[in-house]
Amino acid sequence: MTEEAKTKPADPGLVMSSLGGIGLVQDFPKVECPFVRKSFPVNKEHWKRYGASLGLRTPEVYLATPEITPGYEWVLEHPATTAVEKLHGTNLAVVTKNGRLVHLQNRQNIIDFLQIMGGKSFLVEGIFAAAGRDYLESDGLQFGECLGPKLNGNLYELDQHLWYPFAKARESLKYSSFHKHEKTYDNLSKWFQHFLKSMLYSRLNKIPISKMFGDERVPFAEGVIFYNDEVSSAPGKPRMAKLRRDMFAWFYTDKIEILWPEGPPKWAFSVGG
Repeated sequence: MTEEAKTKPADPGLVMSSLGGIGLVQDFPKVECPFVRKSFPVNKEHWKRYGASLGLRTPEVYLATPEITPGYEWVLEHPATTAVEKLHGTNLAVVTKNGRLVHLQNRQNIIDFLQIMGGKSFLVEGIFAAAGRDYLESDGLQFGECLGPKLNGNLYELDQHLWYPFAKARESLKYSSFHKHEKTYDNLSKWFQHFLKSMLYSRLNKIPISKMFGDERVPFAEGVIFYNDEVSSAPGKPRMAKLRRDMFAWFYTDKIEILWPEGPPKWAFSVGG
């Protein structure tokens, strides 16, 4: 996801049919972690018991280490970097023309939004719910995340599906607390473990942001997306990065033993809450 998550005009190079349909649009590029990640084996018996619930397909964890991935130094060093809640649903590209929905795409899969029997009508439901909230532009290509009952355990406890645009997330779901402490791996780990509550859950469920940290109803966010529009967009100079809670060792160690080859490193565990 190195491309900006902003509303932009539909690509003029897209082939439009006489019915207004288009071919496959470019998928939202993959967003990388700003820290170098490494794999570590885990106790196989623990994995058999808890692996599925923790999202582990194989008996290993893929963790973020304190080493910065080359080209991502801006995440911690540049003052214009922002941290926005990472939405926990499924990526959905939407193209509208004159206020009409003309294209819907989930990653590399074109969604037939007229296929109401046996199709993915819940994705279409999310688009109509978004339109009812004025989340959609009348013309252009927009990227966002579809959330709701059939997606990732319905983290936000929605009664119906909702498409939430990344452009709106950048405006409404920024964590000001990201700038209140020294930006280090250890501080990010502690923040993610103890304080990274979901702003979107709070907004959708009418819980004041000022009270979300002490409200047990508010779940932790999946993670954050880092943005910086002042960083060069040249190849090898990404303007986005992601960091999830499941990239840290503490996410697993209450249920699964990590088999550290040289003993547990100090960086693997956050200190205090």
